Amino acid sequence: MNEKQFNLPENFLSERQKQEHIKLYRGYVEKVNSTGERIKNADPEKDDFRALRLTETFVTAGMKLHELYFEELGKGGFEGRIREMIKNKWKNFENFKKSFIATALAMRGWVVLCNDRDLKRLKIYGSDMHDIAVWNCKPLLVLDVYEHAYFIDYGTNKKQYIEDFFENINWEIINSRLKDEE
Repeated sequence: MNEKQFNLPENFLSERQKQEHIKLYRGYVEKVNSTGERIKNADPEKDDFRALRLTETFVTAGMKLHELYFEELGKGGFEGRIREMIKNKWKNFENFKKSFIATALAMRGWVVLCNDRDLKRLKIYGSDMHDIAVWNCKPLLVLDVYEHAYFIDYGTNKKQYIEDFFENINWEIINSRLKDEE
């Protein structure tokens, strides 16, 4: 896999926080590649194939979640289909935001707003680990709540980090993710 490039917003995180986070992401990309090579060359009867596959799932999910998170940062108006869907599900943006923040504060890893294809509606899911996912869901809005994502800039003030995240979402990206669902 190739590392992706991101234009992270100037006003959300310090340069040091961004660089440390990108460094972590690069580690996932490298680990995805090296694990893929190890699987390709493994002898399933001699090597610990289970451990290789679990590593593959963990690092690939970590890489992809970071890509979704970095990609959606920026500015873009809260309009379009995502606005309608949030209003239909939560009645208004403030109710949605309250639920999303509560989930983010309860998690140690990720909070993801998904289009759950089985439920046929938006759903907020929380996860403490990269490789815990609900299948048949399209991730729309992804927030990294591991301490590495915010601790340099926010210390223990996780709630302020989450609040500031909401000021730095490019909703146009979220709407583009929904277009794949049509």
